[in-house]
Amino acid sequence: MPPFDSLIGVLASRSFSTIWFWLALIGMWSAAGRNVLGVPVEVLARARTALRRDAPDAPEAIALMDWLSLNLPRWRLGPREGAVFLGLTSFGLTSLAVLGFGFGLELAQALTLVGVPFWLLFWLRVRLARRLAPILADAQQGVLPLPDAVAGTVRHMVRHRMLHMLLSVAAVLVTLLWGMLWMLIRPFGF
Repeated sequence: MPPFDSLIGVLASRSFSTIWFWLALIGMWSAAGRNVLGVPVEVLARARTALRRDAPDAPEAIALMDWLSLNLPRWRLGPREGAVFLGLTSFGLTSLAVLGFGFGLELAQALTLVGVPFWLLFWLRVRLARRLAPILADAQQGVLPLPDAVAGTVRHMVRHRMLHMLLSVAAVLVTLLWGMLWMLIRPFGF
């Protein structure tokens, strides 16, 4: 057990060799995959099924648009807020990466390998929200017919889910490979 008398001692804690790290990693990705911008995947699946049945005016499709109208405003990020968030998170992740991979601190490496993919996922969600906002606004104003709005929304959200799935698999795989390499090189943690 490393000494906890300094910040470096805390950051040198074991991560890759504990089951709790792996359970937390899988649990975080599992929880992140249960919704798309706050819309449960079941609602998206029902709306997609309604589109396949050629019933875009079905209650399931309308429920998807309702969920979006409630959750989409939470994902609005202005240029100033986006720049501040990007700067602060980039600084934090870069600091963790330097501590982890530059100075060989295991906990900092683990946090970097967890943080960077979730950072990318956040920006993918912001991009999806920016793409869906005009579709939802046009549908609410009656400019875009509901079937077209639902079809466009489902198409973007399904594509986002696929990107999310690829990102999660890649993140877990890279973390797993790095963790195995770390444990092979340092079987006793130092």
